Amino acid sequence: MAKQTKPIELYYWPTPNGWKITIMLEELGVPYEVKYVNIGKGEQFEPSFLAIAPNNRMPAIIDPEGPDGKPISIFESGAILQYLGRKFGKYYPSTERARVDVEQWLYWQVGGLGPMAGQAHHFRNYAPEKLPYAVDRYTNEVNRLYGVMNKRLADREFLAGDYSIADMAAVGWVRSYKNQGQDLDDFPNLKRWFDAILARPAVERALAVGQERRSNLAQDKDAQKVLFGQRARA
Repeated sequence: MAKQTKPIELYYWPTPNGWKITIMLEELGVPYEVKYVNIGKGEQFEPSFLAIAPNNRMPAIIDPEGPDGKPISIFESGAILQYLGRKFGKYYPSTERARVDVEQWLYWQVGGLGPMAGQAHHFRNYAPEKLPYAVDRYTNEVNRLYGVMNKRLADREFLAGDYSIADMAAVGWVRSYKNQGQDLDDFPNLKRWFDAILARPAVERALAVGQERRSNLAQDKDAQKVLFGQRARA
């Protein structure tokens, strides 16, 4: 495992995507410094942040001890997890077959579980007008995805066999299952996996990072104006 002498800078807000990286860093036990990006106040649009995260989304990192000893900045949570896994040689296998198994579930989360759960959460909790079609569409799709995980976990402890970045990526999105209209008792294998990951000390520490800064977004109309309905900026 590589040694880290200077802390990794983590640009973060306590959300499912942010938790992915605090979980990985806590599991690795490497030094990191949290740089809070209050997405409800629009801090993600600051030029200094856009220089490292052009999609105006957190998380992002700056590793002062990047390749060839030079700093590197990385945005997109999946890419960050892969980078950290390669650098420190943990939770991301080096053999091709095992690595592909992790990657397919990581991309499944990034391209499926996260976006669909986010839409279900939005239309069930934040939309100013309740649209039954949208609520049903995304609630049902999350239910389908939970079923995929439940089946996958029927004969293995974690998504790719051993605990990996794929599990770290998915667990935060399952954490909000109630707001997505789901009942974990309907998915016993998924529930077992979920409870096992939340019981890990590193995960407990990771989920606590910045927890006091979270607000009730459903009641914060100013934050909703910042977060929802964004268009391209000149």
